[in-house]
Formats: sequence, structure tokens, C-alpha cells
Amino acid sequence: MSANPPIRRAAVLGAGVMGAQIAAHLVNAGIDTLLYELPAKEGNPNGLVNEAIKRLGKLKPAPLGYRDVGKILQACNYQGDLEQLAGCDLVIEAIAERMDWKKDLYGKVVPHLKDDVILASNTSGLSITSLADVLPEAMRSQFLGVHFFNPARYMYLVELIPHAGTDGAVMDRLESLLTTTVGKGVVRAKDTPNFIGNRIGVFSMLSTMYHTGQSGLGFDVVDALTGPAIGRPKSATYRTSDVVGLDTMIHVLSTMKDTLDDDPWHSYFTVPAWLQKLVDQGALGQKTGVGIYRKKGRTIEVLDLDQQDYRASAAELDPEVQALLKERDPAKKLAGLRAHSHPQAQFLWSVFRDLFHYCAYFLGDIADSAREIDQAIRWGYGWKQGPFEIWQAAGWQQVAEWINEDIAAGKTMSDAALPAWVTDGRDGVHSPEGSYSASRETVAARSDLAVYQRQLQPELLVGEQRNAGTTIFEDDAVRLWTLDNDVAILSFRSKMNALSVGVIQGLLKAVDIAERDYRGLVIWQEREPFCVGADLAGAGAALQAGDADSVRGMLADFQKAVMALKYASVPTIAAVRGMALGGGCELAMHCSHVVAAHESYMGLVEVGVGLLPAGGGLKEMALRAQQWTHAGDAFALLQKFYQNIAMGKVAGSAHEAREMGYLRPTDTIIMNSHETLHVAIEQAKAMSEIGYRPPLRNQRFSMPGEIGVATLDMMLVNMHEGHFISDHDREIGHRIATVISGGGIDRGIEVGEDWLLKLEQEHFMALAVQPKTQERIAHMLKTGKPLRN
Repeated sequence: MSANPPIRRAAVLGAGVMGAQIAAHLVNAGIDTLLYELPAKEGNPNGLVNEAIKRLGKLKPAPLGYRDVGKILQACNYQGDLEQLAGCDLVIEAIAERMDWKKDLYGKVVPHLKDDVILASNTSGLSITSLADVLPEAMRSQFLGVHFFNPARYMYLVELIPHAGTDGAVMDRLESLLTTTVGKGVVRAKDTPNFIGNRIGVFSMLSTMYHTGQSGLGFDVVDALTGPAIGRPKSATYRTSDVVGLDTMIHVLSTMKDTLDDDPWHSYFTVPAWLQKLVDQGALGQKTGVGIYRKKGRTIEVLDLDQQDYRASAAELDPEVQALLKERDPAKKLAGLRAHSHPQAQFLWSVFRDLFHYCAYFLGDIADSAREIDQAIRWGYGWKQGPFEIWQAAGWQQVAEWINEDIAAGKTMSDAALPAWVTDGRDGVHSPEGSYSASRETVAARSDLAVYQRQLQPELLVGEQRNAGTTIFEDDAVRLWTLDNDVAILSFRSKMNALSVGVIQGLLKAVDIAERDYRGLVIWQEREPFCVGADLAGAGAALQAGDADSVRGMLADFQKAVMALKYASVPTIAAVRGMALGGGCELAMHCSHVVAAHESYMGLVEVGVGLLPAGGGLKEMALRAQQWTHAGDAFALLQKFYQNIAMGKVAGSAHEAREMGYLRPTDTIIMNSHETLHVAIEQAKAMSEIGYRPPLRNQRFSMPGEIGVATLDMMLVNMHEGHFISDHDREIGHRIATVISGGGIDRGIEVGEDWLLKLEQEHFMALAVQPKTQERIAHMLKTGKPLRN
């Protein structure tokens, strides 16, 4: 038997919010999964678990990557289905955070598990060692903790927590599965309360709450200071608390107080009186509609502790503090905050300082190296940089000196001394060689697990160096480069990787070079999104100036570029992750093959700015309807495609993009977005190796013509009469119907791609010069939202 047999089947024990979502995501990843719950007291024994599966389809954001996940997920109960556990390679227990309940469940299920199963407890902080103690001796080496963050599909972080007896091979096996197959960022944590992510993340929130009280700042002001302004999510601190649930926050704080007696910050692990009062009143946050914030009509109100009532949220930041937050030099920014006398500046310095202090003090206890702490906070809390990264970027020794000064002055939350390693002359904790390990007093290199060889361009920390490859050519718009002198890689440099004039010219040049000197061409972006479509700002400015000809020229060049990708003599691969909208979607559709990360959001969304897809998108959808219909009338599929385009619908995952026709059945979907470049390069080489030939040109396709236009128009008439769409919407929809049906021709007439491209361009320009379309473009550029006029 193989030392590392494949994990083909999994079971999740517990169909609560977390358990059900973990199970759903395992199915998203293609793992046959059983979901267990208690038997129902009446009726179908699987009644409770069936209800949990049904709820998955209603949750937002959607835990299901495609519609059939709920049907594929197998419902089981502990009374009649335990024998099915014998066929499972991985069992994840995810019931409530009660040590006694978990131990009782293990007693029931362990006798049914096979010898080489991996058994894991999904817990946010319970002792893995204590849980392992109740297991049979033979099972302990295969037991460990696993901590998915909520929501399980979208949060990249998963913590793995061994106990002293966990087999290292079991850790490696599960880490490899979670990384590539499930698509997660794995951090190994030590078996300490709350592990890494929540230990540091919750302390940060606790520190912020303490300094809120000390500074007298309002909750809305603090959220304005601790959100995107310092590289954290929009929900910042108190909005995050509302989303998580104020009762959950109290539970976490209570757990810290009960389990961290020897923590020098222990006296602060208390529930603020105002928080306890809110929970006692049933104001639990988002799930009850009222918490620290509430919505009254269209007004967002925030709790004001001075008034003991809610007021309109209207955070005002001091102009000088705002200017400091916009400072690009981290050292100047932190120095400025520390030196400034305004309460907002002093608040921010205090929050940073105490977080740095806490992380340094506990590094050796909770993590193998500084890398695990920074990755856990990035991936689990959505920060752009982890705490050690922020400290290092701001000047390690200078910041350490400031912290020591504040400790001596009694300004810090704790008077605990900084560990000696902090001030041993180092410039930071991250370097190209690795990250500092306080427990081992050495530099720990990144993991050498084979699975990480698939991440050719991993997410780097401050101080690390990227493999930049060899540049083939570059300008302000694009860079063409290679890692192996075999396959060329094209990366955009425009904002949001939009299709500017320079990017389009770069595409044309890249195809020429790839055909001449390389085995394939991969389009891959260093950062998400893949591409948000056309450069609206440039096109909008030209249209406002009456320069329609430049827009027409850009469109013609883009059509030329996508056709060059489609008919290149070498394979062209789109490595998609994140948004591929409008022209970005069209770009991917014309490549020989697409490698799409599961979290890819594709759609032809031009209707939102009063236009229609004219980079070959309508052409491709019309042709796919013909090519993919092997029996019967292709118009039914064309009608489905039309509805998605006319509504500007965006796929919620790569699987949905396949259902909507934006991905082909033969395109590749992978779970980990950091592996798209590796898989795309290997795909290009494989296609080249078997003698790749592009599609034959000058093929002709039978179109529905005028009858198709009339049929699609009937949908518009009904929606218009029902006041669901405006006059302009109706015109856009009619023009899309005209193009996708092949124009005003008789049913069954055959046309080529050039005919459809010409129709796209004609109707795009007819819309582009209209005032209402230009109003939509201007509104989108100003607000980021579509205008329905």
C-alpha cells in the first residue's frame, strides 16, 4: 500500500454553519463528501442534515461553487450511517466548541474509521492535545487540529495544529491536499489557545477597543482609521465585530480570559460594559440587524457611548492625520503618527505599538516563525501586510527603540519586556533566506513540500524576493517575460489590468514574438484581477471630446488582437484568477485554453455602461451555441447566452462560468489561484508537445437571423412593458440580439467570423456616440456603479 494513499472521500461531522460550508467546499474541490448530523426526532432521519444542505443554497456569499454541489453532498446521520465512515480517507469533526461533546462524539465514530484515516477537529482554539488524549493510542498519530476560517469557501487561511504525537507525514499529506486540491493557504500553528490567527487578530481588536476608550474616539472614527486607510478591510474593527456577532466576540474574549492566565495582557481580556449591555439587549450585530451599527431607513447609525444612543455615522478624520496615512514611506508614516499630538494619530500609534509588542513577545510560543503570524493575519483577517511586515517596513530597530521607550514610560498595555532577539541588531524578521524563528533561534526557510513547487510566484512577504524571470520586452503598458525560455508570459501594467491602447499593442507584439521564438504564450497577471475590460477613462474622454474615430480604431485593434490569440500558431493560455469582465472575458475566450482558478468571476458586462461586447464576445457566444449543440436547435442555448449578456450577469465561480459558456468544457479549473501560472505553462508545453494546430479559419456558421432577433426582442418587450428596463436598455438589448443572431439575414444563412465582428463594431459605435451611453460611462467612472437611465 502507498505510504501516502490519495484522499478520495471525506466526511464532515456536524452540519452547523461551519461544518456544512466546509463540506460544501470539499465538494467544490471535487472530493466525494459525506455530511453528518444528529438524526431527526421525527420523519426522515436525515431531516436535520437535509435542511442544512438546503440552507447552503440561500447563504450569501454563496458557499456552493455550482448548482449541483448540494445534490452531490451526501446526507448522513450518526444513528444509521456510521458504517459509511469506513470508506473515508479524511474525517473532519466540526461540531460546537464543547470539549465534552467532541470527546463523546469521538467515542462513537472512531470504531468505524479505517486504519489510515486522517481525523481532524475543526476548532478555533480548543486544546488539540486534550482532544487527542481520549483517542485510542493507535489513532493519535493520525489526529490533528484544522481551523477553517468563515466563510470556508472564500477565506484563504486554514490552520493546521499538531499535538506532540501527530505523525509528520500526516501533516504533510493534509497540508498538500488543502493547498492544491482545496485551494487554501496553510499555516502550521502550535497547540496554544486560539492558535495564531485568532490569538493575534482578536488581540488586535481588543487593543483597538481599549485604545478607543482611552482616546475618546467614536466607533465610526475608529473604523475610518483602522480600515483601508491602514491596509485592512472596509469592515475595519467595529463593523467586523457586528459581522462576526457580538455574542461571538464575548465568547472569544471569555475563552482568552479563561485559558491565558499567564498572558501579561490578561487583565485586558475582559468584556467592555457597553458590549455586554448590547448583547443583553439582543443587539448581536448583523444577524439581528442592530449592534454597534444599525440602519434606520437609508441612514447608517452608530452607537455613541457619550449619548448612550445611536447617531448618524459621520466619521471625520483630522486633515493632518489623513495626510500622514497617505504617506507612502512606512517609516515616515509611523514616525509622523507617533510624533503627532492629535488623539487620532496617538490612537493609531498606540494600536500599532501594542500589536508589535504582543507579536514579538509570543512569537516563539505560538508559531514556528514570523512568517506564520504574518500569513495568518493576511489570509485570515484580510490585511495587506502582517504586523511584522509593517514593523519591518517602518524600520525595525527604530520602532523597537520607540516601543522600549513607551514601555519604560508606562504607556504600553503591558510592561513585559521585548524579547532580546528583537534588539540584537537585526533589520527585521523576513529576508530572502526565510523568516526568523524565535523558538529555534534561526531563520526558517519556506516549506519544501512538493506542492509549493507549483506556486511559481507565491505571495511574498516584505523582505522576500520574487523570481522575476527574464524580460523579453517591456514598456509602460505590458511586460513579456519567461521563466524557462520555453513559454512566454505576458503581464499587464495598467490599473486593474485594463485594456488600454498600450496593452492592446502589447498583445499583438507578444503573439508575434511567441510565434517566432517560443512554444506558447501565457497571459497572467502578477495581481488580481485578470482584466476588468476596456480602459473606460480613456474611451470615455475620447467620446466626450467627439473623437469617435480613436475609439473605433482601438476597437478594431482589440478585435485584431483577440483573433491573433485565437489563430496563433502556438498555444495561447489565459491564466485567470479574480475578475475577467467585459474585454477581459473576451480576451480569455479567444485563447486556445483557459486555466481558471475556482474564484474566477467572468462575464460580458458591457450593458452596465450602455454598450455591447465588441471584442469578439458576441461572436464567440454565437459560435459556441452552434458548436456545442450536437442535436436539435442551437437557438435554445443561444437564448440562454443572450439572457446572461443582456443582464450583464457575472459568473460566481469558474464552474458557473463554464455553465454560462464563458469557459469551455475542455478548459481547466483549479482551486488554488497561486498555481494558475504553473498549470498554464505546463498546459502550453503539453499542447505544443502533441503538435498543436490552431482552429481552421474561414469556417462558416448557420445563424438564426431576423427570426432570432424577433424572438429575443419579445423578451425585451415584456420587460419594457413591465417597467423592468428603460428605453435605452431596450435598445441595447435589441442590438445585442441583432449581433448574436447574425443581423438582418434569413434564418439558416451561413456567415463567417468577420461578418459577426463587423456587426459588433457597427452596433458598439452606434451606442457609444449616444448621450445616454456616455452618461453611463461617466457614472461608472465616478461611482463604480452602473446607471440605469
